[in-house]
Amino acid sequence: MSYVLRPAALADAPAVTELLNAVDLIEIGRPETDLHTVEADLKHPETDLERDTWLAFDGGRLVAYGLLWDNSGGERIDIDHYVLPDRQDAGRLVLEAMEARALQQARDNGAGRAVVHLNLNIAPTLDTSLLTERGWSVVRRYHVLRRPLDGAEDTVPALPAGVRLRSCATEADRTRVHELYQATFAEHFDFQPRGYEQWLHDVDADGLDWSLVWIVGTDELGDAGFLLARDDREAMGWIRSLGVLREARGRGLAGLMLRHAFAAFAARGRDTVGLGVDTSNATGAPRLYARHGMTVHYAVDTWEGVVR
Repeated sequence: MSYVLRPAALADAPAVTELLNAVDLIEIGRPETDLHTVEADLKHPETDLERDTWLAFDGGRLVAYGLLWDNSGGERIDIDHYVLPDRQDAGRLVLEAMEARALQQARDNGAGRAVVHLNLNIAPTLDTSLLTERGWSVVRRYHVLRRPLDGAEDTVPALPAGVRLRSCATEADRTRVHELYQATFAEHFDFQPRGYEQWLHDVDADGLDWSLVWIVGTDELGDAGFLLARDDREAMGWIRSLGVLREARGRGLAGLMLRHAFAAFAARGRDTVGLGVDTSNATGAPRLYARHGMTVHYAVDTWEGVVR
């Protein structure tokens, strides 16, 4: 079968969203991709649409999509890859093009190889033999968790003595959240340091409701952690990231911020909240979320391929 392969443009965002939701429906049972998230990816200033995106068409139908980005400035390159299950040959074309581009980008960064990561549902529409035959393997597993919300039960928690919580209201607060993010996630798998302006683009700051971003602190330690949530997903409220400094862990601060976020979403009429977690997280995050009633919605594997 012959396919037309070309780069994406911002005008392609609706078609890409439709494809991703078709993949969602197969992999997790319902569509959960929003147009604005696709647009944010395509508008990211570090994304060169001509070189870092791929669309595969069968006639006028979009059947595969790829996106590449480089947060490391070195050998580590990330990709997204989506394909309809009956169009694996189109998926192969996109994958081959992405590997070639990843190697070129890594070499431009001064590296001798590209170490490429791809996150896929554990039962993906992509035939994973296309990966294994090219030497790819699974190096990590993540869970997407969710929890029902109840406006009568999920109320704002009282702050313990010596603990304070504030929403992110000023530019100084935003800068502080960035600093806390870099500090608390530095020990996490696959963490890539990002400057403040880069991080703002990563979190799609222009579309972020900063009243759903909180900083927690104590009289003893000062600012000690943060929670960044967003309410622009149709499927559910979303907690994008939560971090507490190592010296402040074990004081219940993460659980306090979680309950605060639950209450905020419930007050807005949301019936579900979700987040993603590394199942091998060394800080005890999976246990924390389980204690607060969060259960597995679906699982995602991180695949790694080394291209030379």
